[in-house]
Amino acid sequence: MMMDDRTLRSIPTLNLAFIGDGVYDLLVREYLVTGSAARVGELNKLKVDMVNCKSQAAYMKLMMEHLTEEEAEVYKRGRNTKVHSASKHSTLSDYHEATGLEALFGWLYLKGKHERINELFTLIINHI
Repeated sequence: MMMDDRTLRSIPTLNLAFIGDGVYDLLVREYLVTGSAARVGELNKLKVDMVNCKSQAAYMKLMMEHLTEEEAEVYKRGRNTKVHSASKHSTLSDYHEATGLEALFGWLYLKGKHERINELFTLIINHI
C-alpha cells in the first residue's frame, strides 16, 4: 500500500504507531526466526527484549542521526502525542520514544518506503 502525503497527514499519529508496532514486530520476528534455531518459547523471550519500550527508545536514539528531516518530524509527532496509558514496565519517557519509533515505521510503511524501513531496522540489528 502506498498513500499520498495528504492522506498520511490525515491519519492520527497513534494510528500510525498502531500500524508501525505491527511492522516492527514482524521485522523482529523475521530477524529472530532467520537467525536462530531456537524454539518458539526462547524466540518469544528474545522478541520481548527487542520490542519493549526501553529497547525501542534506545534503538530510536541510534537512528536519530540517520533520519531525514521529514522522518524526524514524523518521529517527533509520535513522541509528542498524548498517550492515554503507558506500560507498567517502562518509564513515560521510554514509552513516548517507542511511540515515536512505531509512528515512524507506520508512516514509512504506508508511504510504501519498505527499503527505508529495512535500512533503519538494519541499524538496529547492527547495534545488537
